[in-house]
Amino acid sequence: MNRREVLRAAGAIGVGLGLRGNKAFAQSPVKPSKGPVPHRQVKTTKLFKAPALYPNGLAISPEGLWVAQQKVSAAQAALWHEPVPADRKEAAWLVDWQGKLLKTVTTGSRNTSGMAYGDGCVWMGANADMEGFFQVDMTSKLIRHLQIPLGPAGDGGGCHGAQWHEDKLWIVANRLRGILRVDPKTWQPEFMIPITTARWHGIAWDDGAVWMVTGSSDVDRFIEQDGKLVHTTTPGLVKYDAATGRPLETAEFIEGSADPHGLAMYNGKLISCDAGVGPPGFDLTHSPNSGYVFRIDFI
Repeated sequence: MNRREVLRAAGAIGVGLGLRGNKAFAQSPVKPSKGPVPHRQVKTTKLFKAPALYPNGLAISPEGLWVAQQKVSAAQAALWHEPVPADRKEAAWLVDWQGKLLKTVTTGSRNTSGMAYGDGCVWMGANADMEGFFQVDMTSKLIRHLQIPLGPAGDGGGCHGAQWHEDKLWIVANRLRGILRVDPKTWQPEFMIPITTARWHGIAWDDGAVWMVTGSSDVDRFIEQDGKLVHTTTPGLVKYDAATGRPLETAEFIEGSADPHGLAMYNGKLISCDAGVGPPGFDLTHSPNSGYVFRIDFI
């Protein structure tokens, strides 16, 4: 992540969409922070492997940690010359803090990237086929399939992260390029934080602020150099004030760290997972951290 890029974007992008007649979005633009945004480095420590491949979302519950499964989509399979999975359904796994599998919920989500747990359900954010959010109860019953708000009917775009907090669902909305707060009962949008980075992924709540992963292991993140795959961007974090959308802090992962995708906050520590995605697609050979849930520590 480029710190200058964050600062430039923060001064240029407003918090609200500014829609006339919609009080929920009648909000002031983001004001640039006074002085430079604090910047630190982080490292990662592997905790345990997900029950299966590929983990691309995390959510905290009283019973333990929920991990969202991501499978290759039909479009990605064609692009990367891989077979389409025979079973397209994707799982939400509940594990304890040693990684022991406690429960599996089966969902109709596709190419899941981001999840939340709330109101006794898992909320899976899909990036393929029908997209949107799949609200699924503990018996694997689909309660609702909903498109991300403020998009065309039937196509609200994909998701790269989600967080449940105080009966609200926060969504990293790809099409909007923003972190959208939604009332999960009415499915009405209430507030949006514009994303001020070139890349984005999972989010986590932190005492009035929202942490977001920046950087991902998309295909264009790697280049081949002397027969080796080389990163073209550095994964990182940005912390936004949840009330104003102002960037409060940024961080970058040191070399050799696991690649962050999902994000959660547990006992004051950020937790993430490495989905193991790299060219030509889902590939475990390029990262020794693929498939792991890990802790993020500030240096």
